[in-house]
Amino acid sequence: MAENKVKFLPNEIEVSCDSGTNLLELAADAGVELKAVCGGAGSCGKCQVIVKEGEVNKLDQGNLSPDKLSQGYVLACKTEITGDVVIEIPPESRLSKHQILVEDDEDFLTEEELQIAEEVELSPIYKRLELELSEPSLVDNASDLERLYTEINRDRELPPLTTPLSVLNELADHLRENDWKTQVSVTALNGNYEVSELISPDDENPDYGIAVDIGTTTLALDLVDLSTGQTVVSEGAYNKQANYGDDVIGRINFVTENEGGLERLHQAVIKSINELIDKAINKQGIEYSDIKTAVFAGNTTMSHLFLGIDPNNIRLDPYIPTANFIPPLKANELGINIKEEAWIHYLPGVASFVGGDITSGVLATELSNQESITLFIDIGTNGELVLGNQDWLMTCSCSAGPAFEGGGIEYGMRAMSGAIEYFGIDEETYEIKYSTIDDVPPIGICGSGLINLIATLNEVGIISRSGKFNEDLEHGRLRDREYEKEFLLVPKEEAGINEDIVITENDIKNLLRSKGAIYAGIRMMLKNMSLTEEFIEQVLVAGGFGNYINLDDAKKIGLLPDLPADRFKFVGNTSLKGAKKSLLSQEAFEQVNEIAKKMTYLELSAEDQSHAFTDEFVSAQFLPHTDLSLFPSVAG
Repeated sequence: MAENKVKFLPNEIEVSCDSGTNLLELAADAGVELKAVCGGAGSCGKCQVIVKEGEVNKLDQGNLSPDKLSQGYVLACKTEITGDVVIEIPPESRLSKHQILVEDDEDFLTEEELQIAEEVELSPIYKRLELELSEPSLVDNASDLERLYTEINRDRELPPLTTPLSVLNELADHLRENDWKTQVSVTALNGNYEVSELISPDDENPDYGIAVDIGTTTLALDLVDLSTGQTVVSEGAYNKQANYGDDVIGRINFVTENEGGLERLHQAVIKSINELIDKAINKQGIEYSDIKTAVFAGNTTMSHLFLGIDPNNIRLDPYIPTANFIPPLKANELGINIKEEAWIHYLPGVASFVGGDITSGVLATELSNQESITLFIDIGTNGELVLGNQDWLMTCSCSAGPAFEGGGIEYGMRAMSGAIEYFGIDEETYEIKYSTIDDVPPIGICGSGLINLIATLNEVGIISRSGKFNEDLEHGRLRDREYEKEFLLVPKEEAGINEDIVITENDIKNLLRSKGAIYAGIRMMLKNMSLTEEFIEQVLVAGGFGNYINLDDAKKIGLLPDLPADRFKFVGNTSLKGAKKSLLSQEAFEQVNEIAKKMTYLELSAEDQSHAFTDEFVSAQFLPHTDLSLFPSVAG
């Protein structure tokens, strides 16, 4: 095949490729990140780029208007390189820096919320012991290993000890060279302790571990000093898998529909993690080998892709994952850039769509130890819910779809620079004020902005409770388009893109479906436990997206139950917090496994649940709900 040169603007990145290379995949390999909500299926239209010079092979470009096609626009996912080309990435197609919640951020969380989980007693799953062994003699002729085990167990209550061959090979020389003084690292492992490393008795370098949340959209990492429990560096970035689909179903589809798709997604997340590790060790001034263990948390699809396991059965009836409880693995097996022989742990999941991020969240919030009935909500492309207390835990997953991340919304986008996050609409003139992330010209609307917008449009009478535009409204902002109406939010003269930013009835319908799925899931869990909303004593809203939601707006559209404000707590990235807690406490690490075993999974698509869920879902697709008695403060 001929080698072709491709230049990406405005990044000024040049790469070479063979003829027939897919443009979206080439951009991802070059580090040019494009929006691709549908995972390259060609249905979302978000990966639009402009061919400035040269020719390409255009496959199905059905989502592009004739006007855009005439300007050189193509869908990157449906375009193949056939020669030397120059490609411009317009602002609306770029993935830029996300709002990512890493360590507790006092700009968003109150002191009470910061302390939602109690401090753990420091007993990390990897720890160092200082030892001085008795020297052997003809009388005291115990082997070196027996001598080591005896000293490790002196005044300690430890599980059975194991030792890998690599340590055994070093043991004799190490003990004699150091006059029978040593430091050893021991790692909690499958109910045992492994003697993982022999360390010079004079070595005073601290040992580090990492806790990592692998989110569908973003990743967050804490670098932790295991001797003090202190987080020394926090880092966050977007998940490079996002180039191949916004939600887990899109990524599973990419795996099944593209040769080598599984390996691409596996390497994308490994690369994302390693880049975070690089940033962390550079800030701390340490080596890869100083990181001695790691704990990861993420949903079930993310766990499969992280391990390089085909996730296809997750989406197929009866929705069975390959594994919920994942055995520990060595870092060098996965290509994670920490100490090669370090053990990596992935927190356990419950089912195909309730993973280790949720069990980690239950651990972090102490939900399973509380007397009060608590609702835990993690809102994203999948809405994962837990209801219960110390006596029982029920969980379910609702396919909310990508609307909260901007998918399925014509001008929707993630929480990046230029995203509108707040709207104010004058009730008489319908003039609009708005604010954007980073206070730059708007290029789209993020999820929290969409929730605020729908609540405001309904409040001022522009849309009805069913999400339809008011037919009697006569104003220039309300315009007819093919098959539906649209409402002008930002004229192109004010926008950061060369287009008007609008909201359509179809956009509103997609958001109502998403919020309806979440609320229907809440209702189903309550019904299965013969409870009503009033029994919920506290609501814990987790995740980066949840952190930016306006509580009043969420209740006005019927996303969250109509309960007093003091029952709600925004608890941040509980997936990361639980992973860190498990890293620092053997008791917590064991507890999260018990949590996973204790949780009862409610499969909403099962025959005995699906009809009731459908009824709840349909009823929830109104503002705030068909049954206004469920939302008395909004109805009032």
